[in-house]
Amino acid sequence: MSAFTVGSLLSPTGVLEHPFVFVEQGHVLEISSHHQRQTRAQVAVYDLGDGMMAPGYIDLHLHGSAGYDVMDEAAEALPAIEQLLARHGVTSYFPTTVTASLDVTLRALERLANAIETRERQLALHNEEWKNRALPLGIHLEGPFISHARRGAHPPEHLLAPTLNLFEQFWQASRGRIRMMTIAPELDGAPEVIAEAARRDVCVSLGHSDANFEAAERGIAAGARHATHTFNAMRPLHHRSPGILGAVLTDRRLSADVIADGVHLDPAIVKLVANAKGPEQTVLITDAISATGMPDGRYHLGSFEVDVRDGMCTLNGKLAGSVLTMDRAVRNLARFAEWSLPQAVAAASRNPARVAGIAKKGILAVGADADFVVLTPEGEVLRTFIGGVDCSQ
Repeated sequence: MSAFTVGSLLSPTGVLEHPFVFVEQGHVLEISSHHQRQTRAQVAVYDLGDGMMAPGYIDLHLHGSAGYDVMDEAAEALPAIEQLLARHGVTSYFPTTVTASLDVTLRALERLANAIETRERQLALHNEEWKNRALPLGIHLEGPFISHARRGAHPPEHLLAPTLNLFEQFWQASRGRIRMMTIAPELDGAPEVIAEAARRDVCVSLGHSDANFEAAERGIAAGARHATHTFNAMRPLHHRSPGILGAVLTDRRLSADVIADGVHLDPAIVKLVANAKGPEQTVLITDAISATGMPDGRYHLGSFEVDVRDGMCTLNGKLAGSVLTMDRAVRNLARFAEWSLPQAVAAASRNPARVAGIAKKGILAVGADADFVVLTPEGEVLRTFIGGVDCSQ
């Protein structure tokens, strides 16, 4: 057992000043205030200074970082990505595919399932190989079930109509590790695939879509409950034809994520989404690609190359992912939406955990996983802990 003391702690019920957090075998055993602390024999106490302890960040949409793509076959790819994520406060994430040929996608899903299962075994054995690295919790399948009209940078030659047979192939290749799927609800066959994915507890997210309002509502009725990078790769909002965005912004059955880098959305639009969905249903993602944490240049996103200049990732003039880190996204959301730091932190921790149905993560409470960050008052990450282990080095 170990104990941590810090200036303040962001709990599900508010901010606790000068807490003691007791951790055993990677889980939070007890949280008490400083004056309530009982002396415990043989417990090492670690003083984390005057910062604020907050739940570790969870990125539901990440293609890569540190020069690597999550679909890369290189053995060093995921470890390098995960080390960079941990330095920016991300304790767990969903590696996200990009549309590719069927064979390439199936092989990538199998590799990612292997990686997730390996990390689970390492954690169960308290193997130190995972130290300093964010944890992959499940796979986000982005493409191929998306709209040609709103495909963004996804290659058109590999887009496929959604069918139950294709979904089953993806599911088998991932060994049931697909936890999130982006789909355009207007496509023929989409409602059936949405319903089946939802039945298997996949978080179905509407995105890369040219849907009108009615088609979006049919997707929600079938089981979709989230929206992917809201406003980006969607039919524009029109006051007499609200389209998919009208459904996303007004239907309380949907939560919505945003890329708050100041490039994908104007700050005023980030504020619009935050106001529409509120502090409970707004989720931050990065949509980061391999160029994240790297100098300007040309980098891979799946099987194609993306130009990166001045914080903008483009392919043939279209935005193609981002170089955003989650800690910066949190600070940007607080500034753009005029939210408090705790509200912005929840959009990167509690809310994505709730959306994806991730138990014991995204909160600091008794019984939760001891995944947390220590922040400055401005939201800068000072330390990152996964399972109570310092991953900041």
